[in-house]
Amino acid sequence: MQAVPEQFDHPADRAEFRRPTHRPGVELYRAHIVRHAFEPHTHDAYGLGAIAAGVERFRYRGSDHLAAAGSVVLMNPDELHTGRAETEGGWRYRMLYLDAPLLQAVTGDGAWHFDAAVLHAPRLAAQVGQRLGALWLADDPLAFDSHLQELLALLRPRVQASATRPAGAPQRFAAVIDYLHAHLAEPLRLEQLAAVAGLSPFHFQRSFKAAHGATPHQMLMALRLLQAKQRLARGHKPADVAAAVGLTDQAHLTRAFVNRYGVTPARYARQVGGR
Repeated sequence: MQAVPEQFDHPADRAEFRRPTHRPGVELYRAHIVRHAFEPHTHDAYGLGAIAAGVERFRYRGSDHLAAAGSVVLMNPDELHTGRAETEGGWRYRMLYLDAPLLQAVTGDGAWHFDAAVLHAPRLAAQVGQRLGALWLADDPLAFDSHLQELLALLRPRVQASATRPAGAPQRFAAVIDYLHAHLAEPLRLEQLAAVAGLSPFHFQRSFKAAHGATPHQMLMALRLLQAKQRLARGHKPADVAAAVGLTDQAHLTRAFVNRYGVTPARYARQVGGR
């Protein structure tokens, strides 16, 4: 990985994305993070990863989690989360972000759901890390797809028996999330979102944070930056992306993107081939 000092507070922080050209729906990520703290963000894909060194602390589904070396990280799509180092030397890890339709096509299963975000399972973590490394290096499409299938076979026993989300999942504000998606580029007020939820403004804000572990504004920014990420990968120019998702300008996009994904928009576009 190449260092990216212009986007991190610490020169040891590194992050890199890659997308295989032959298989849409896959994004690979590898990083060593020492000082950077990721702001709340989300992925519209499953996040499957392994911690190779150090310890990460992250907030996910309303709780704090520690992922140490020898741990597997399993995230369901569209779940807001953060990330920062828990140890002085930071943490080193690899992730695979996999769209749900592709996962279902590869495995032949219905929707997956992971109940636990972190599994401390050194043997499994080593196997997952090896497969993720092989996926990163694979330049042959057939080999890539073979590694992908083998990785998912490793994780299949960890899938929750039920293909539906637990009853306790925060579904109460689904209409608000839909409203945010539909109005990403617009200036929004707390009163608008509270009206969608049928609550008074500050009662809504308290309840929303209790359900999602983030304020409505943090959720809006996470959704805006996810949309920005998708547009950059399709080759849209950063300045156009900033306007399309409701950010002030390209500089605002750059700051917000780095805070959530660890790379600048331009660097991300180059890494995933979004030219």
